[in-house]
Amino acid sequence: MTPEVTSEAVPTAGAGAAQSVRKGSEQRVTRQRRAISAALDELDDFVSTQELHRVLHDRGESVSLATAYRILQSMADDGLVDVLRNGDNEAVYRRCAVEHHHHHLLCRNCGRAVEIEAPAVEQWAARVAAEHGFTDAAHTVEIQGLCPECSAPAARS
Repeated sequence: MTPEVTSEAVPTAGAGAAQSVRKGSEQRVTRQRRAISAALDELDDFVSTQELHRVLHDRGESVSLATAYRILQSMADDGLVDVLRNGDNEAVYRRCAVEHHHHHLLCRNCGRAVEIEAPAVEQWAARVAAEHGFTDAAHTVEIQGLCPECSAPAARS
C-alpha cells in the first residue's frame, strides 16, 4: 500500500489567492492561476496535479491539466507551494504554511508531513557548498520515518 502524503500544518492567514505570485516574479496572474491558488488555500493535504485538476473540474473551473502542471511548477519555483514526492515518486503540492525555507519529516506509513526548522542543516549545507567552491547553493531535506502514532503499534509488537 502506498501511503498518501498528508499534512498537519494549517495554511497561514494571508497566504490566500491574492498571493499567487511571489514578489519579483514575472508571472501573470491569470484566471487559471487564481483558481489553482484558491483551491490550494482550501486544501490542507498535499495533492498531485491530477488530484488538483479533478478538484478544479468538480468546481466548474476550466483549467487544462497541462496548464495546471505549468502553474504548479511556477508556484514551486516562486516558493509559494511545498513540493514532496509521494510513495509512487509523484510530485504532490501544498500551499506553504511558512514563507521561508524549511524541511519536512514524513511518515512512511501514514504519510503525515511535519514542517521543521533545521538551523544545523542550513549551516552544514552552506559549509559543504563553500568547501567545494559552490555559490548560490540550494538544498531540500526530507526526513522519512514513522510518526509517533504509527510507531506506537510497532513498539507494542
